[in-house]
Parts: sequence; C-alpha cells; structure tokens
Amino acid sequence: MARTPSNMIELGTSAPDFRLLDTIWDKPLSRDECRREKGLLVMFICNHCPYVKLIEKALGDLGRDFLQSGIGIVAISSNDVVNYPDDHPDKMREKAKELGYTFPYLYDETQDVAKAYGAACTPDFFLFDADLKLVYRGQFDEARPSNDIVPTGKDLRAALDALYHGRALPTEQKPSLGCNIKWKTA
Repeated sequence: MARTPSNMIELGTSAPDFRLLDTIWDKPLSRDECRREKGLLVMFICNHCPYVKLIEKALGDLGRDFLQSGIGIVAISSNDVVNYPDDHPDKMREKAKELGYTFPYLYDETQDVAKAYGAACTPDFFLFDADLKLVYRGQFDEARPSNDIVPTGKDLRAALDALYHGRALPTEQKPSLGCNIKWKTA
C-alpha cells in the first residue's frame, strides 16, 4: 500500500464522459445517466484498500442520505483485477450488496476513466455542479487507518450540502489520501 494523495486537479475542470459496466445491475452506464439536476459525485474506490475499507460503511450512509438530493453519485473501481482479484467486478457486486450501496459501482477495465479524471488514489472524490464543472476534489474526512477518528464524511458532506443549497464551496480543500490506483503493467 503506497500512501498517495489526490492530484487536486483545477477547480472548474469539466467532468470527462464515460460509459462503464455497472457491476450491480450488469449493464453499462454513462456519466449523463449518473448525473442529476444539481450535479454529480464521482468516487474512485475499490474493495481491498484499507483506506476505503475504513470508510465503506460511511460511504453507504452518504449514498442513502443524499439519495434524494438531486446530486448523482457513482463509484468507480479502476484497479488491475489480475493482480488485485478482490477488486474483480463479481467481488464489487458482492461488496455493494453487502454494504447496501444506493449508487452504481462501475468497473473501469481499461483504466481510461481514472486517467481522464486524474484519479490517483482510493478513495478519490470529484464533485461536479449542474454544469459538470469541478467544485470539490478533497478528502472524505480526516479518518485514516493510522488514527482513531471515526469516519463520518464531514468534509465531503459539507461540500455536498453546499452544492445542494446553492452555496459557494471553499476553494481551500484538503486532498484525499489513500492507496495508489493499481495501474496495469504493459
């Protein structure tokens, strides 16, 4: 596990398009099918990373809490499943059902979507407004496997609340920290 921070791409960046397999419903979904009238949260996660495991129940809570917010939520796993079989689409489906995820859990087999978004770690969060412009690319909260902080998602929830209520989001944002995305080798 290599501790890797978010790339902190520039606010205002447009959300790249995608069409990926939803492992829960076994059908492809596009960016525009995942977005809602107020925006879109794109989360790069996986099954095996201890940083994601720490917050996975809180991610499920976040999905349920913001289900009716008008902000679409989608999780994407881009890890190399040959070397990390716990991140295989079948295992993703099992994990999503176990945790009661209310959002799609997509598989980025080619890893092109992670590259297009500038995703670097799991978890990595990208919140876009109604015009699909990036307004938040920070941490879930300060909980880490190395501390005793209970994950609540307070930082990401504050950003989602601000977007939902039409308030300005802070430009000072703390990067997410997690395991590096497991890129395929040539």
